[in-house]
Amino acid sequence: MTRTYEPNEPIWCAGCGHYGVRNALLAAFRQMQIESHQAMVLAGIGCAGTLQNNVSAYGYHALHGRVLPAATGVKLANPRLEVIAVGGDGDGYAIGCGHLIHSFKRNPGVVYILMNNGTYGLTKGQHSPTADDEGIAEQVLDGIQLGLSIPGSSFIARGSSASPVQLEALIVAAIEHTRAGLGFAFLEVLSPCVTYNDTYPAWAGRMVNVDELADYDSDNRVGAFATVNGLLAENRFATGLIFKQGGSSPERRRLDGGQAPLCDLDISPGSHLSEFHEIMAGYEV
Repeated sequence: MTRTYEPNEPIWCAGCGHYGVRNALLAAFRQMQIESHQAMVLAGIGCAGTLQNNVSAYGYHALHGRVLPAATGVKLANPRLEVIAVGGDGDGYAIGCGHLIHSFKRNPGVVYILMNNGTYGLTKGQHSPTADDEGIAEQVLDGIQLGLSIPGSSFIARGSSASPVQLEALIVAAIEHTRAGLGFAFLEVLSPCVTYNDTYPAWAGRMVNVDELADYDSDNRVGAFATVNGLLAENRFATGLIFKQGGSSPERRRLDGGQAPLCDLDISPGSHLSEFHEIMAGYEV
């Protein structure tokens, strides 16, 4: 019998929203019948950075803010894998924000689940870029606005760890998007930190599920932007499938162009000796 890695039990605080994210991801894997060897979960730094230890799949712990470049490389190397990147709002919206912007633009076939709690929980509660506090003289960074503003973005959604049925459905939709070769699926999850920033009661009455709005069109970028901005002006925020449009991922373009996946290439030294000698011959005087 083949032995596989046994996932650890989470070490988060009791009541942490990240439990809901992990459970919804596992439920989505079960619903889609994704086996352990068919998925890879990569995580950044912070409380969310341990999630890959708690899921039966290939896993990788990336550098702080660098989970998206690593995940993009995995998907390019092996397009057959379901590649899931996870991280917190500090990891994704602060040190890793540049990589997030370029992931929207490049549109790789990666699901990115960003857990937003408005605080740096691992380092004892400093404000993150999404901190919503009257004592802060800064505007709150909204990742949904950011994603909608960048040409190339193809899937933008927001869920909540307090709404497990909706969250599971959004994760399934995100995986289906990447599986179809349509590109980057960004899913922000409102995942409160009960120790340093317990926003469960504050957020409960502010969420508006756009999936339940009769005239909402998730294929309309301008309309989605107007809805998101209008809700923010009312101190509310959109949840659900906010924007989804057809796209083309870089790994899909490589395959369509006849390029074999990198994981299928023969990289043994003997198979490249002739090319090596040709290259070296070019340096001969």
